[in-house]
Amino acid sequence: MEKIKLIWDFRGPDAAKIAEHHEIHLKEYIQIEKTSVNITGYMILNEVYAIAYMVVEKNEMIPVRDALKPHRGEIYTE
Repeated sequence: MEKIKLIWDFRGPDAAKIAEHHEIHLKEYIQIEKTSVNITGYMILNEVYAIAYMVVEKNEMIPVRDALKPHRGEIYTE
């Protein structure tokens, strides 16, 4: 099954801390909703830009997208 990486972008001097904290909420969502994939993370891209992400199966993408409102998504390749 194809997987989608949902991404939230954070900008500004607190971007890294916000992205790290956002990942906690993504993990909570996975536990509550029992999604089939439990891949999350965050990346600090520079001092004012970071992302948090969550990977979902393609068939779960629309309900998760509607509930969590990511900024963008891309095909997940391992």
